[in-house]
Amino acid sequence: MFRTVLIANRGEIALRVARACRELGIRVAAVYSTDDRDSEITRYADQAIHIGPGPVRRSYLNLAAIAEAARMSGADAIHPGYGLLSEDPDLAEVCEDLGVTFVGPPPDVMRRLGDKAAARALMRGAGLPVLPGSDEPDADPRRAADLAAAVGYPVIIKAAAGGGGRGMCVVRDPGDFDRAFRETTASAQALLGDGRVYVERYLESVRHVEVQVLCDRYGNGIHLGERDCSVQRRHQKILEEAPAPGLPRELLDRLNRAAVTGALAAGYVGAGTLEFLVDPEHRFHFMEMNCRIQVEHPVTEMLTGVDLVHEQLRIAAGEPLSLRQEDVVPRGAAIECRINAEDPERGFAPAPGTLTEFDLPAGPFVRVDTHCRPGYRVPPAYDSLLAKVVVWAPDRDRAMARMRRALAEFHAAGPGVHTTTEFLRSVLDHPAFTGAEHDTSVVAGILASRSSGHPG
Repeated sequence: MFRTVLIANRGEIALRVARACRELGIRVAAVYSTDDRDSEITRYADQAIHIGPGPVRRSYLNLAAIAEAARMSGADAIHPGYGLLSEDPDLAEVCEDLGVTFVGPPPDVMRRLGDKAAARALMRGAGLPVLPGSDEPDADPRRAADLAAAVGYPVIIKAAAGGGGRGMCVVRDPGDFDRAFRETTASAQALLGDGRVYVERYLESVRHVEVQVLCDRYGNGIHLGERDCSVQRRHQKILEEAPAPGLPRELLDRLNRAAVTGALAAGYVGAGTLEFLVDPEHRFHFMEMNCRIQVEHPVTEMLTGVDLVHEQLRIAAGEPLSLRQEDVVPRGAAIECRINAEDPERGFAPAPGTLTEFDLPAGPFVRVDTHCRPGYRVPPAYDSLLAKVVVWAPDRDRAMARMRRALAEFHAAGPGVHTTTEFLRSVLDHPAFTGAEHDTSVVAGILASRSSGHPG
């Protein structure tokens, strides 16, 4: 096992990884920007290293600064968390050059799966169902428009290097395609530094279901079940649960097995997630693979009792999988709510500020992952996530009741601060959600009913 792990991230995931390291007897080194100099991870870590000013490109995305922090700390591994550099193959290659282990898949695998168009082709070759669309990114808007016409509207234009809801645009009218193509290309270039895009058939009224997998370097792979992530705003998740409710178990079992097949076909190593869309006819379609631990990983941990970060570290250290498929036994139901410093009434616009009050829920089977505290100033330049509230119960009805209670106990306030807490409570009370009949349009439906003054 490693002696020292450098955590190349910030916020709650930095603390989450640090706690896992400490439990495994690993020394923790952390990085921080000027804006994060008073963050919890700087107090928790054995060593905290300043890597630059607030803007992420001058600190958390600065490969040279991360490499120097690894050298200064004597780290023998780097854990990238999620977001920031977590899916950057260049960081994995820097690790190789430094003689440091990257906690994640090999750079060539990450590069292949990070190109969403290439990943579609790879999974199609492995026998997974893939939506009709581009075989490779296309820079020619006229050729892409011809493909969209052949695929059939609506279509979605996606950034080849995208993910996490970034760099995509739905087009319902052929007359809008050219403008949307150029805007998405420009947006992808600005957001991701890669303007390549591809076209895919867009499905209405779908469920977003993803599968957690673990693979070691010896060709072994397992799944830890699925998570339903259909509650989204702007293609970004705000509530996740497991198991996926209201879908046939036989369908989900096939989907889980397909995920392992796809991961092994890609040569994947580590903890990863394959994301799928499930249409109203209960057909599933591969969407993308995320080469990292995900925000919603505690849902799976609550359901299976498996510490995914422990497993990540063991796999990265060269150990074979400690679990067989039959060892993974999901029990009950788990739900996660992301509490963001955002104002749902203003289109979920960021609403940061200093937290003068910050009270957390407690009680049996309630977990809160957070880096915040009273007096903490939520930096406007970073992700707006304040906390993840996760609950477990023997069944979904009792998990929803527990989450309603937990959200009622959650309280964050300060000048200018708004949170998504009350909106999440309205999701939990929405008939489509309680009846497990919701899809990815449920948030838009709640917002529309609010603006019209009619109950959703």
